[in-house]
Amino acid sequence: MQVVLDRVTVDGRREPMLATMDLGWSTREAVLVAAEPGHGHTALALVATGRLAPSSGRVLVDGVEARPAALRAASAVVDVPGVNEPDDALTLADVVAEGLALAGRRSRPRDVRQFLDERALSGERGRRVDQLPAPVRTAVLAGLATADPAVRFVVLTLPDRHGGDPADWWDLARGLAADGLGVLVECTRSSARDLGVDLPPAVGDSLHEPPRVVARAVAPAEPAALATAPDADADGDGDAEVGVEHDSDAETDVETDPDVETDIDLDADDPTEPPDDLRLDDVPSDDVPSDERLTSRPEGTR
Repeated sequence: MQVVLDRVTVDGRREPMLATMDLGWSTREAVLVAAEPGHGHTALALVATGRLAPSSGRVLVDGVEARPAALRAASAVVDVPGVNEPDDALTLADVVAEGLALAGRRSRPRDVRQFLDERALSGERGRRVDQLPAPVRTAVLAGLATADPAVRFVVLTLPDRHGGDPADWWDLARGLAADGLGVLVECTRSSARDLGVDLPPAVGDSLHEPPRVVARAVAPAEPAALATAPDADADGDGDAEVGVEHDSDAETDVETDPDVETDIDLDADDPTEPPDDLRLDDVPSDDVPSDERLTSRPEGTR
């Protein structure tokens, strides 16, 4: 499955929130995009998941114009500044309970305990979310976003603003892709450089360009099981193979874009505030039947 942004723009009152952008991302793939803080990250996360109507251009799913409500139901945004980032005063247990409920899962105390036990975080349940190490925060929020089995695409927005090693959230993104999800990660250019992307210093108008793809990690295709044919045991030793085993720990193949734009060193901990005039589509994903297709004839965004 693939989501494509075809010459998408998002207008603001004074200047574009997202300049003209083309992007494609598929399931079993992690895509890294980089731009300076404040230049389109929030708008991109929302428009790519059906949560914000583009001012121009199209959002396609498998080549057909997407229905925004269905795309919202099949996607999740993680920790978007000013949109769905958790209140810093909440405890980890509170955040997990809320996240499970939003994912349509049971959120009783024992369900929260189970979620935390599976991640060896039971001892942190009473800790404020703003006190969590950056990798733990991002992993927990991503785990909650993907707890809904209908979710096929996930956007991680500026995980580098919490500090830590960029390799931690990039490894998390590649792991989600290996699990079959399409993952879009938005970061600053300085963080992309920390991941080994060759970005020259930013100059002039390049400081204000929209996010662009700088790296991709494609998970190996999951092999199909092999059925035993009547002559599969040709040597007569009774050891015919009946299938293949998939290595879930297989490394992903990473590609970098040699034509990426430029960079300057900025404080990656500096949060990006969303524009005041974002127009969010607030139709809950629960209104979408579980069997509704992601694509249909083009129609307006509700």
